Amino acid sequence: MFKQKGAFVLALLLIVSIVFGGCAAKSNNEETTKPTEAVTETVAEDGTKLSNDASDFVMLSEAVPDVILEIRYYSTYNFVGDRIDGYEEPVALITKEAAAALKKVSDDVMAKGYRLKIYDAYRPQKAVTNFVNWAKDAEDTRMKEYFYPDLEKDVLFPQGYIMEHSGHSRGSTVDLTLFDMKTEKELDMGGTFDFFGEESHPDYKNITKVQFNNRMILRKAMLDNGFKPLAEEWWHFTLENEPYPDTYFTFPVNSDSVKK
Repeated sequence: MFKQKGAFVLALLLIVSIVFGGCAAKSNNEETTKPTEAVTETVAEDGTKLSNDASDFVMLSEAVPDVILEIRYYSTYNFVGDRIDGYEEPVALITKEAAAALKKVSDDVMAKGYRLKIYDAYRPQKAVTNFVNWAKDAEDTRMKEYFYPDLEKDVLFPQGYIMEHSGHSRGSTVDLTLFDMKTEKELDMGGTFDFFGEESHPDYKNITKVQFNNRMILRKAMLDNGFKPLAEEWWHFTLENEPYPDTYFTFPVNSDSVKK
């Protein structure tokens, strides 16, 4: 009788253990598993195609291990003076196609003693909207002396410095410079990233010969490997055959966006 009673108790304990153990496992799983956001595509009021599909994007530092990252919009050292909406980690995301081309650029400049330093790559649409809202706030001129000393803020939008949409949001545009491995400093380009003015034009001549030649080293490496330049910014290049020429993406800049 005692043996039967003992066996019954053991069986009961086993059942309780299985039931509650299963509940605990389910609870832990629910805590650690993040719900996957459904892929959606929408059309904005102005007809722009928006998408949150990050499946064709990669972490730039993983695709091109030699790059140096200084993601300015994750910091407060930018023309706004705040961290920009949508920049949740100091990482750079980019389409697989642009990453492959940038790897070739990196290999080319590494052979010459340089590394690529990245200021920005993919930029979510909410970041661009952040810029637009900032441009409309005439009172906020905290960073004027650093990034637009010769311009009044109210001209930034009408003159095209700030726009409703950016090529960066299509995922194949990058802002960058060159880092000299010998001196362990950035090459002197005769102007700072994101400076609003004629000095930022790649062909601006009122700089030293060395500064101009440095711009041309970067420009040639990018053009030789499939990127096209922007006439107003020496640091800005877009993959000529970009895979999403008509789509602007909305997912945030963080590692989870490309590792779902």
